[in-house]
Amino acid sequence: MIIKHQRGRGNKVHLLLDDEYAITTDINFWLDNYIADGTDIDEDEWQRLVEGINYKKALNKCADLLSRREHSVKELKMKLLKTVDEASADRAIKRYLEAGYLDDEHFCQSLVEYLYNVKKYSTNHIRQECYKRGIDSDIINSVLENFEVDNIDTIVQLIENKYLSKLEQENGREKVVAALMRKGFSYSDIKSAFYRLEQDEF
Repeated sequence: MIIKHQRGRGNKVHLLLDDEYAITTDINFWLDNYIADGTDIDEDEWQRLVEGINYKKALNKCADLLSRREHSVKELKMKLLKTVDEASADRAIKRYLEAGYLDDEHFCQSLVEYLYNVKKYSTNHIRQECYKRGIDSDIINSVLENFEVDNIDTIVQLIENKYLSKLEQENGREKVVAALMRKGFSYSDIKSAFYRLEQDEF
């Protein structure tokens, strides 16, 4: 197989086999693994080159995604698989785990704090959101056990900041209770929150 390259837009380099497009890489990878145009390479050499290209692509994608926000391992892998093969995704993830840039426990801690303090989610809702991101149940349980979550206090804040006007509407209390239950709060916690609010009025 005869290999050739063509410069693409920006730092892209397109590789051709027997004058047919095969794969795209970047200029940095190509300079590190340069093969002169017209070189005859065998299948093993080509596969090693492709594996290297995909691994570099996976590393770059990890860097891009993690520069925007933290991810769980599963969440990151699912995104990587949209652009690279599973072997390359696994190699890149292993590299970032070893370097300390991926940590499900730290990610879970940050996520719980955000969902509780900013989004005002219930414990059940927080747990569901963590599961959705592929975090192990043992990690979720450990983080929640060490995190002071007061569902009743959260409900009180939501009612005071978001639902007061709705309470004044017809069947307002029922509507607010339904909205809070959709957020994952138990009826007993909602009832306790209303009781606390009513006591504070005196």
